[in-house]
Amino acid sequence: MTAPLDPRLHAHRPDLADARLRGRVEAERFVEGALAHVAMPVADLRRRPSADAPLETQALYGEAVRVFEETGEGWSWVQLESDGYVGWAPSVTLLSGAPPEPTHRICVRRTLVFPGPDIKRPPMHDLPLGARLRVRGEASDHNATYGLIAPFGAVVVQHMKPATAYDTDFAGVAEGFLGVAYLWGGKSALGIDCSGLVQVALDACGVRAPRDTDLQMAMGEAVPEGAPLRRGDLVFWRGHVGIMLDAARLLHANAHHMMTAIEPLAEAVSRMEGKGVPVAAIRRLPGLQ
Repeated sequence: MTAPLDPRLHAHRPDLADARLRGRVEAERFVEGALAHVAMPVADLRRRPSADAPLETQALYGEAVRVFEETGEGWSWVQLESDGYVGWAPSVTLLSGAPPEPTHRICVRRTLVFPGPDIKRPPMHDLPLGARLRVRGEASDHNATYGLIAPFGAVVVQHMKPATAYDTDFAGVAEGFLGVAYLWGGKSALGIDCSGLVQVALDACGVRAPRDTDLQMAMGEAVPEGAPLRRGDLVFWRGHVGIMLDAARLLHANAHHMMTAIEPLAEAVSRMEGKGVPVAAIRRLPGLQ
């Protein structure tokens, strides 16, 4: 018997399903879906089309999504093109059509978008680390140089990198979120969770990672039991993951500190074992630290 498809990664319900799943699932109706993209700093993906439904993940500005349904109450049932995650997003956060081909991405954990090349003008909104954008030119004033982004707005150039200029130290990228509040399903400096931290940091290094810890546990290679740990090793518990900064210190977004924090791995292991949750795996990603 074929195993059921993971509903986190396959858009199917009894009444509606992705046409690409025809023959694999049963549904009253199959639809192709239409491309759209995130036009707000972040788009929340929720379990149900309701503002009080659990937050499953977030899509970042410039990210492509496939829309399978839009309700009259302002919700869209979508699948992210990047990691395949499925959920309900507020329709107001999306624009129809594929995103503009990105030329740059945001390389700091949060930046501001000004209405023009002038830091004294009130910002229109912010953008998170990893947001993709198309720069259509540059302009300067006596304070800074700005990238003029499509469709409009200006971002200081030192907060951007070319879209394919990747970091190599993903642990260092993750360390930039130190002190950020813990938010289940979060992926930005306004709130982030453990697997979101791993995913965002790896994305900055050009590595597309799954969203949840059980899926991330398949990445890389196992670290032999008793072997010394290295910077960038991923330590997994059931439902949790952290990043080693060296042989002894763990960085993780967690609900104990309610923020992204650094602590000795031994302390985290002891606390989790006290709850009956031992370490499930330690993985190493070759070529990264």
